[in-house]
Amino acid sequence: MRRRSPRRLLGVLAAAAVVFGLFSSAPAAGALTPTGTAAASSAGTAAQPLSTSTPVVFVHGYTGSAANWVTAMSVFRLNGWSSSDLFAYEYDSYGDNVTNARGLATFVDNVKARTGASKVAIVNHSMGGLVSQYYLKVLGGNSSVSHLASIAGANHGTTYAGACLIYTTCRQMYPGSSFIAQITSGDETPGSTEYATWYSACDGIILPYTSTRLSGATNNNVLCQTHIGYLADTVVLGQIARFVAS
Repeated sequence: MRRRSPRRLLGVLAAAAVVFGLFSSAPAAGALTPTGTAAASSAGTAAQPLSTSTPVVFVHGYTGSAANWVTAMSVFRLNGWSSSDLFAYEYDSYGDNVTNARGLATFVDNVKARTGASKVAIVNHSMGGLVSQYYLKVLGGNSSVSHLASIAGANHGTTYAGACLIYTTCRQMYPGSSFIAQITSGDETPGSTEYATWYSACDGIILPYTSTRLSGATNNNVLCQTHIGYLADTVVLGQIARFVAS
């Protein structure tokens, strides 16, 4: 199927596009992306910078990009990370999440080679949860990941994906898909990786909202946060930075 641009998708699936992700200009998929210098509020960050050298790979959601992580990266820098240890993986939101997960595997290997680290931490949002879980569980990526933080991840699917079933990624994201079955059967949190999720009844996109929770993970119920609101929530992002440093 021919890939459609985000601009055209906005006209076809306006409701889904607005809520699932943020449209923005982005570098080529899989590029080792500079983190930028935008500042963020220190709310929710640690009192003292955390001591960590673990590189962090951020994985956006459906129709997202590296730009989604500007605030998160600022929070991580406030918590002791250097920009050289913060990376954003980009993938094709309209393609195939198996291909996207394989791309993540290559990206992580490149980050490890560039930084000299034996493992990375992964922070994902929305459909990025599917990409990450497939990498860790099906492709054996858990051996390269110290921590996995899933923010409103579509880890068990979401019925909201019914709005964009013309795309393979959305069919994979729909509850009951063969893709969901692969990443949820048996152990949902394999290996020695530390897993944590953040989910909220106010999400509005992950339906049911409990879909984000992973068996064997530390599952954090956020009192009330919207699906996109997490990306600017410095309190939750500060919690995630401390989790990755633990």
